[in-house]
Amino acid sequence: MLCSRATRPFASAFVRTAPLRVVRHSSAASEGAYEHLKVTTPRPGVGLITFNRPKALNALFTPLFHELNAALRAFDSSPEIGAMVLTGSERAFAAGADIKEMKDKTFADAYGADFIEMWSDLMHIKKPVISAVNGYALGGGCELAMMADIMYCSVGATFGQPEIKLGVIPGAGGSQRLTRAIGKSKAMEMILTGNNLSGKEAGERGLVAKVFDSAQECVDGALDTAEKIASYSKIAVKAAKEVVNKSQDLGVREGIEFERRVFHGLFGSKDQKIGMTAFAEKKKPQWTHE
Repeated sequence: MLCSRATRPFASAFVRTAPLRVVRHSSAASEGAYEHLKVTTPRPGVGLITFNRPKALNALFTPLFHELNAALRAFDSSPEIGAMVLTGSERAFAAGADIKEMKDKTFADAYGADFIEMWSDLMHIKKPVISAVNGYALGGGCELAMMADIMYCSVGATFGQPEIKLGVIPGAGGSQRLTRAIGKSKAMEMILTGNNLSGKEAGERGLVAKVFDSAQECVDGALDTAEKIASYSKIAVKAAKEVVNKSQDLGVREGIEFERRVFHGLFGSKDQKIGMTAFAEKKKPQWTHE
């Protein structure tokens, strides 16, 4: 978690650019319902959530998370949406937590009220979520990006867990997810020193799935992937996400047994019959999502 104040000395490294371009397909949620987000459906089956606190470099705080969790749940429950993309601006995905909200809290305040627990609600979303990271993804911003199922970034992205500079440690999963993604030694170095990781390095170390040359290409690439995922059977996609996530909790043997049970279970779905029959007949499957 890093305050937006800490990012100001670096702001001069960015030039003023045009806002990221999104071609809207339709709208599954009312933009007027959100103050800190822009929520649209720019592609068939794709929900796009964009952080919209430009003056604060999309610093994270409780009102934003109330909106984010509501938007995620709305897309997750919509039969028209098959995948989601979460992004920010070209300058910042999210520059960290808004320290003004937490600087005066006591242990009793934080522990008693489970402060920032709601930041992890993204982990309960059943449909795939892709984070498209441009600019700063620091502290809580980095942690939130890592909660997504797939992470893309542009070469101009900057990842970091600089909480040590504020006298604390990551509190929304940074020490756990970063270590699993890039290894103990590098994660330990980043968390103990507060040093950052560039977009290029994030790709080389496997933190992200793809690195794009520009911010616009990053968002477009995430939308392309989300649209492709949304074109498949929602039953199969849900099962695929579930078994991959289980690999993080189970040993290899137990994970394979779980995967096989889910695989067998899909033979009870209509989409399994539709998909295999269409393949045999060299036709395009028409999914029922049942």
